[in-house]
Amino acid sequence: MKVKVLGIGCSNCQTLEKRAREALDQLGVAGEIAKVTDLNEIASYGVMRLPALVVDERVILAGRVPKTEELAALLLAEAPLAPSQPAGE
Repeated sequence: MKVKVLGIGCSNCQTLEKRAREALDQLGVAGEIAKVTDLNEIASYGVMRLPALVVDERVILAGRVPKTEELAALLLAEAPLAPSQPAGE
């Protein structure tokens, strides 16, 4: 799972990144989190409000910072497999 936090480095952007990491840890889902601060790249996602969260190149959240538990539910819905389980196991 590839997760991107879109933002310009504001406190909400930093909080969203922190909570996204916590949510992945809680779920035991393997994933990488990248920060995207380039305005042209952010604009390419069609996002009008920051911060935003992108999972596997799909915007799933914009303009708010939910609690870790809500983020975990959103990320779980996007997870292709059960937490940390490779295909075939």
